[in-house]
Amino acid sequence: MTTTADTVGHGPLTGVRVVELAGIGPGPFAAMLLADLGADVVRVDRPGGPSLGIDPAHDVTNRNKRSVLVDLKAADGPARVLDLAARADVLIEGNRPGVAERLGVGPQACHARNPRLVYGRMTGWGQDGPLAQRAGHDIAYIALTGTLGMIGAPGTPPPAPANLLGDYAGGSLYLVVGVLAALHHARATGTGQVVDAAIVDGTAHLSAMIHGMLSAGGWQDRRAANLLDGGCPYYGTYETADGGHMAVGALEPRFYDEFVRLLGLDGFDDARTDWTRWGDLREAVAARFASRTRDEWTARFEGTDACVAPVLSLREAPHHPHLAARGTFTDHGGITQPAPAPRFSATPTAVRGGPARPGADTVAVARDWDVPRLAGPREHQLPDPHRKASP
Repeated sequence: MTTTADTVGHGPLTGVRVVELAGIGPGPFAAMLLADLGADVVRVDRPGGPSLGIDPAHDVTNRNKRSVLVDLKAADGPARVLDLAARADVLIEGNRPGVAERLGVGPQACHARNPRLVYGRMTGWGQDGPLAQRAGHDIAYIALTGTLGMIGAPGTPPPAPANLLGDYAGGSLYLVVGVLAALHHARATGTGQVVDAAIVDGTAHLSAMIHGMLSAGGWQDRRAANLLDGGCPYYGTYETADGGHMAVGALEPRFYDEFVRLLGLDGFDDARTDWTRWGDLREAVAARFASRTRDEWTARFEGTDACVAPVLSLREAPHHPHLAARGTFTDHGGITQPAPAPRFSATPTAVRGGPARPGADTVAVARDWDVPRLAGPREHQLPDPHRKASP
């Protein structure tokens, strides 16, 4: 792992100003990604914090950001946020449709102050449709798109894939793509716009290839019956003698040949394309993997093109030699966390600061963004953590 110093980093979004209205899940992650890329992200935290969440000191989705504290229900709360929006390039919010408008910080109010603003909206169901006002979480959103129903063994309920597929892949990443595309348009034309990023839309979009295969007859609309969903015996996971697991992805002929050779299986050279033998092949592969430990099989496949890898835990992953060599994970402020991604040759990124503490940067942001009303009366200002004490 690499250790990142607390020096000012750079990235391709250096100079871009982003306002994030505090929320949970995909919104903060999207804002973290923009911050990792160099944007000056100011998170507008609410008094009391979110209803769900961890200790702010450990919430790495708030790294590289600054935080101000604003009560949007107070008389002067909306005006303070609009002052920020007037000087921002992007604003991100993740409320239910209509909430930001009722609070006085919706797109119309913001664009009246800043016509170039990109207003990013992150929701599960989207800004319209029969379910737009209904509560939900990742698992419900992906359930309706057909993607959750693709996962798991037949005869058992589909497992919950953490919240990576919906919240972050179908939500955060699509919001960031949309925001950056709209930012490009705004800089070319001087006109901002609203980006409606719905998890149901993004997650459905992720399944584009599968829908093409389904239309062509190359995918069956049931679980564990296809090449990439566990139905294929040489694309899946197997338990080892010590209770660990190995992941197998030996799809192409030469990779498959290497796989069965190193596994020590005889008589299965032609089973790759004969699906009538897949049951027997699966049993044989499972029996072989069950005969040795995960570490033994890892050593066996090391340096080969059999496309086999050990299934590591979250705590194990940072120590894998390849990930350690690339610096895929980093230590910052005593927290092991994924390093910023992707990587840039001319504008490298870095973890420049730890998780933003609610309200800790109010004075600094008010000064840097020239929004004096943000800080309020001097007697209520929080100390500026970036300013050195007078001698």
